Order: sequence, then C-alpha cells, then structure tokens
Amino acid sequence: MQTHEIRRRFLDHFVRAGHTEVPSASLILADPNLLFVNAGMVQFVPFFLGQQTPPYATATSVQKCVRTGDIENVGVTTRHNTFFQMAGNFSFGDYFKREAITFAWTLLTSSVEDGGYGFDPEKLWATVYLDDDEAERIWLETGVPAERIQRRGMADNYWSMGIPGPCGPCSEIYFDRGPEYGVEGGPEADEDRYLEIWNLVFMQNERGEGTGKDNFEILGPLPKKNIDTGMGVERVAFLLQGVDNVYETDLLRPIINKAEELTGRSYGVSHEDDVRFRVIADHARSGAMLIADGVNPGNDGRGYVLRRLLRRIVRSARLLGAEKPVMGEFVKVVSDLMAPSYPELATDFRRIETVAVGEETAFLKTLNTGSTLFDNTAAAVKAKGSKTIAGADAFTLHDTYGFPIDLTLEMAAEAGLSVDEDGFRSLMAEQRKRAKDDANARKHAHADLTVYKELVDRGPTEFTGFDELTSEAHVLALIVDGVRVPTATVGQDIEVILDRSPLYAESGGQIADRGSITASGLKVRVNDVQKIAKKLWVHKSTVEQGQITEGDVVLAQADPAWRRGATQGHSGTHMVHAALRQILGPNAVQAGSLNKPGYLRFDFNWQGQLSEHQKADIEAVSNDAVGADYPVNTFVTDLTKAKQMGAMALFGENYGDEVRVVEIGGPFSMELCGGTHVQHSSQIGPITVLGESSVGSGIRRVEAFVGLDSYKYLAKERALLAGVASSLKVPSDEVPGRVEQLVERLKAAEKELERTKMAAVLSSAGKFVEEAERIGSVLLVAVAAPEGVPAGDLRTLATDIRGRFGTLPAVVVLLGNADGKVPFVVTVNKGAQDLGFKAGDLVASFGQSIAGRGGGKPEMAQGAGSDPSGIPTGLAAVRARVAELAK
Repeated sequence: MQTHEIRRRFLDHFVRAGHTEVPSASLILADPNLLFVNAGMVQFVPFFLGQQTPPYATATSVQKCVRTGDIENVGVTTRHNTFFQMAGNFSFGDYFKREAITFAWTLLTSSVEDGGYGFDPEKLWATVYLDDDEAERIWLETGVPAERIQRRGMADNYWSMGIPGPCGPCSEIYFDRGPEYGVEGGPEADEDRYLEIWNLVFMQNERGEGTGKDNFEILGPLPKKNIDTGMGVERVAFLLQGVDNVYETDLLRPIINKAEELTGRSYGVSHEDDVRFRVIADHARSGAMLIADGVNPGNDGRGYVLRRLLRRIVRSARLLGAEKPVMGEFVKVVSDLMAPSYPELATDFRRIETVAVGEETAFLKTLNTGSTLFDNTAAAVKAKGSKTIAGADAFTLHDTYGFPIDLTLEMAAEAGLSVDEDGFRSLMAEQRKRAKDDANARKHAHADLTVYKELVDRGPTEFTGFDELTSEAHVLALIVDGVRVPTATVGQDIEVILDRSPLYAESGGQIADRGSITASGLKVRVNDVQKIAKKLWVHKSTVEQGQITEGDVVLAQADPAWRRGATQGHSGTHMVHAALRQILGPNAVQAGSLNKPGYLRFDFNWQGQLSEHQKADIEAVSNDAVGADYPVNTFVTDLTKAKQMGAMALFGENYGDEVRVVEIGGPFSMELCGGTHVQHSSQIGPITVLGESSVGSGIRRVEAFVGLDSYKYLAKERALLAGVASSLKVPSDEVPGRVEQLVERLKAAEKELERTKMAAVLSSAGKFVEEAERIGSVLLVAVAAPEGVPAGDLRTLATDIRGRFGTLPAVVVLLGNADGKVPFVVTVNKGAQDLGFKAGDLVASFGQSIAGRGGGKPEMAQGAGSDPSGIPTGLAAVRARVAELAK
C-alpha cells in the first residue's frame, strides 16, 4: 500500500466517523517554544487548554512534522527521520478512551477491501499507563488478550509537550515484526521487534514546570477530557510495504536510487556509504518541505537548521563520489514523490529548487575556502613536528568556516596526519549543551489567553476600516495586565475590546493603525492593534482623559493621515512586487514585507545582487504603474478560484476557504491580501527605491519611500546635488562626470604614492643584504621591516633580498609592524633548501613570540601575529633555530 493511500484511508476513516478534516498546518507556527511543528496536536493546543472554543467537536489531520534534536543520528540507524507525517484524530470534550481505542483498532485490523490497513490482530500489542485500569479493560473487551497488554511508567506512557501545558496518560499500539527482529516479551523487552505505530493520548490533565519525561507536577484536570492520537505514517508504510525500514519505502527509496545514479556507489554494500545515502534521502525531503513553507538558509534559528540539512546532503554526496552539483536532482525527485499530498511542491518547484541549489553553490565555495584553511593548519602542525591536528583547530574549521569534520578527517589522512577527535567532540558537546541550555531558557508555558476566551467565543471583531475611518462601537471588555477590569482612568495603559472597529490590526506585513477612542469627556489614545486567535481586535491604548467603562458606547477612529500613508505603503509594496516579477521573472517571489506610512520593505527570493540597471528598471516600472492611475479592486472569493485567477499567495501562510483578492491594473498585480489600500494607483505617489541588500541566503530586500516621504527624500537628494555642483563649480548634470575625473586623479595620485613608498622600501634591500649574518653555511637576514609596510610589500621586499644573494644559500625572515599587527614573510632560496632549510618549519620558531601563525611552501611562508612587542624575541628565536639547523 503506497504512502499516499495510507494517508487517504486514515482521513476517510475518521471523516466517515463524523470528524472534520483539517489541513496540515505549516511547519512554522507562531509558538515561541517550537522551532518547527513537531506533533499533530500543535495547532490544536488552544482548544485543549480551553483558551479557545474549537469550531468542531472532533477533527482529523495528517500533520507534516520536523524534529531536529538528533540530526547527527539520522542515517546512522534506520529509525531516525527529521521530517515525518503524523496522522491524528482529536476530540475536544466529545469522546474519550473507549471510542479512541475502537477507532484505532477498527482502522488497523479491518480488511483492505473494507477501507482498513489489514493488520493481523494477533501481531498487535497495547501498552497502558501504570494505573490506567479503564484503558486496559477496554483493550480486553476489544479482543486483545491480557498477555499482549503491558503497563508502563511515565517515561513511556504519559505524554506532554515537555513544557507546562496539556498532558495525560497514553496507550500505545505496537506491531510484532517477528523473531528475526529481536527477542520475545513485548515492547518492554524489545522496541525494535515490537514497533510503535500509534499513540493514543488521553489528554485530561495540565502539567507544571519540570524537566524530563517524568519529572513534573500534575497541576490538575483540564476543563474537558480530550483525545489526541498520533499514527506514524512512515512506520505504517514500511510495515504495509513489506520492507525493513522507512528508507526502503516508496517516498524515500527513489531518492537513494537517484543518489546511486549520481555517485556511482551502491546502497547496501557498506554501512559507511549507507549512512550517507540515508542522510541524503532524509535531508532532501526535509529540506524541500521546509523551503516550501518559507524557510530560507541562514545562520540562526530555522534558517540554520535548514542550512545544516542541505550542507549535509552536499557533504554526503561528495563523500560518495559525486563530482558535480546534485541538489537540483534531489529536489526534483522529492517534488515528484511528495506532490500528490503536498501540491505546493510542484507549483512552487522553481523557487524551492533555486533556494536549495543556491545553498549548494555557496557551500561548495565554503569547501574550497576550508580546503585552503586546512592546508595552512596542516602545514603549521608539520612545522611543529607534530602528527595530530588539534581538536580546537578541527572545531574552528567546522564551527567558524562550516568545514565538515568528515572532510577534515579524510584530508588529514591524505596528508599523513590524524585529528584529535576526542577534543573535537568534547568541544562539540560543549556547544550543543550551550545551545540546549539557551533553548531551555527560552522555553516557557503557553501564553495564558484565557482572559480572551469568552470574547473570542462571542465572535470576531467586525472590521469596518475598508469602508470608513470612524465607527460607533460598544466596549466589550477592558483588560489591564492580563486581568479583566470594569473601568480604567487617566494614565492607565489598557487593552480595549470593541464589537467593531475601523482600526487595522497588524497583519500581512502592514503595521497597525494609530487612532483614538472617544466619547463625551473621554479620550483614549490607541497605540497599537493586535489580533487574538486571528479574529479578536485588541486595542492597546492609554487613557488620556476621563474614564472608560465596559459597556460604553464610543467612537473609534483611525488617524486619517496615518491611514493614508499606510495605504500608500501597502499598495506601493504590491507595485514593487509586480515590478520585480516583470523585471526578474516569476522566481522573484515574496519572502516577507513590512509597510508603514511612507515606507515599504519587500523581501524576495533571489540569488545574487541586483544590478544598478535592474534597480532602475524596478523603480521605473513601479512608477509607470502609479502614473497609469490603475483602479484598485478588491473582492472575496474562495481560495481555489483565486489561485486559478493567478492571485499571488505568500508561501508558508495558512489561508481560509475564503480569501480577499486585491487587484491593481488587472493582470499587472493580483494578490491575496487583507490589508488596506488606495483606490487608484496614482494615489500612491512617487516610489523611490532606496537600495537593495541581502538579508539571508537566497533572499534580497528592496526598501523604498512612497508618497510625501518619497518627495522629501528626493528634495533632500536634490539639495545635496546642488551643494556638490556649487562646490565643483559645474552645472548639476555635469557633476557625475566631474566627480569621475576627480576620482581618477585621486587613484593616480594614490598609485604614485604607492610607487614612491615601494621604492623607499626596496631601497633598504641592499642595506639588509650587506648586514646579513653568516651562520654556518647559510646567510641569514632576520630583521624587523620598516614600520607600516603592509604584508604585500613585505613579500616583495623579501623576494628582492633573496634574489640578491644569487646561488649563495640564504634565509630571509622579515617581521613587520602595521596597525598593531605583525605580518611576516619567511623565504628560503634553492641553496638553503638543499641544506635542509624549509620556510614553513622556521615559522614555528617565532610564531608563539608574536602570537601568530602561518604556513606555506618550502621556499616561501607567510602569515601574521598580533603582538608587536614580541618581535625582538621572535627574531632571536629564528637565529637560534637557524644556528641549530646549520650544525
């Protein structure tokens, strides 16, 4: 049975039983405790906690999940996956243990012809919590014999999210794979033979603070008894497909097949290669799913996880023998495999491919840089007469430069060196501990939104701001410091909940309106407006005059000037987005935005810096659209129709069945958007692009002023140009040419100055040769170079001195002092090399004195130190070393 069929049967089974099918949430949710969604119940947490009333009593979903706590173990065994699908059924105070057990048992054991999975009931085991007599009794009544039911403690059969929140005892269903996979005795004896496939959580309690799976306090019962179950789709797939593990299933084995094709190696021949094949298969799927949900490679948070996954793919492919880029091939296979369940992988394939391939390109450059750094490290190790690269050096290559330890080990072996792996792994463990401690410090209980529950249940705030800026409203509630209060007086900061409001609540990149709430003798300043549960407007305000009381009838007003600027900024953002796609093509899609009065910021997926010509074209196309005075039309339709019409959606955003479409100029711009906009494009005013920059791997950012702010900016630029023109005594239109002339003259003067300085430096070469010391058969020049000589000139001087000795064996060591640094060059001519002298070896004699390091070849080595006070000691050390070698 194919994996997509397993998903479909699960959902159909529970829909027939009266459950509402709920789409998978994005892998990214606004939860400060979660990097990624890691369980099927995450999107339902507010319902379990009783903070919101669910729109359905029962639900079912197949949730895409990512867990990254053990990335290093992926591939080492066949049990670990970073991405997986969790099929679940949920009850919010409706049914409980008996129904949950019956639903699961029926689906697992019913015949394939009847819509089930056809598992043999005789091979299924159940576990229950230590004191859960009720669950055991239900299992016995279902037909599971007592000898196949085991009781287990909190660590195994009591579930929570690891933080304060909902929890409860659970009952797990295991499949016996047979004696060839382990010993008898049930899950207690062997969890490889007895494989967990379904966990039924009886969500009935709330837990407190604590660590680990069993070290926390049970605070008391939840408002209602709930059900949260999770069936591992991938585990069921490999059992039903008759293969040994997840990596042999229909959604992962084809990726391994592609890796075999690209590398020339075969899966199943050696454990070492198999680990790499499995890493590629797992990470390629996880990476594609994360990019599809809007994650981009970066140096922290979600972006760093994605970067690690993608770079492990590249590293594994190289170690398997791949010589060409591979990422595009793997992403294509993943898209073909997963698109039947996740169509966005097909519709958004070009963007996903661009991001993944861009990261591969960047990493290949890193590998080249790392190879150079490794060569320098290896040379320094050999110069000291050692055979081992320190763990700290390997860690620096890995942590600072992104150079994988696998390649460090491989290259070290090729160079006849070993690596202090224990030292490296100790530093890695320290880093992981710091990261874990930091993550734990940031974790906290879910924000208590209970105070808003009654208000959310009452229904959404009516937003009137599309049609008017002032609305009469009733005060439904006042909240101060998380507590509902009847009244508030002058000076108090409060949250005001109204039944209707014209003030826009922050969302979709548009910041909230500013405004006021007034009545006779009352004035409240609205500083911000935020949404609770995506439908309740919370006006964060300050009472400036009078007293506000729950039940008051008031006038809510959005600041007209603020709103006008905000609509210009938001409509301007749509103009710039459309212009980007017209100039750069359809792959330049939105990755985020911010718009506020007079200003817009737009992030988009793109590899590489935009040219000046492209930036000018984007600005021109945007302003042409403004000048065309396009009408701005808005309408509400269903999501499918909107996409068929070509409306652009923000990746990773969850939309409802009905969406609002903003159309500007017909086909010029059409986007799904809930923001406020101008009525005609000409009302945006001029758009001035300030510049573009990189904000992460594969993401560029354009910033611009609009409207009056654009005019003010241009007026300032014009005044600046006029001032420059006046200083240069030329008309404004001749300023660029005049400045270019001055720059060329300055460059010529700087070059002449450099030539003069270089001549002065080289003039000292003769003096150094005359003062050379004879030590044995070698002539030695070991001196402090003239102060301020940069590293490049130091090398030129050293080469000149060496050349003046002709065939006489000579060693030249120059230590400079420039800007507090100590650049150095060591060079050895052919005659001295024949006597056994090597430049790299000599660096080790003085490097410690100047707190420096470097490396190179036998005839030339260079580097830098950071302690100029050690120059005399370093030169003395060189003389001593040369004397020792000359004996």
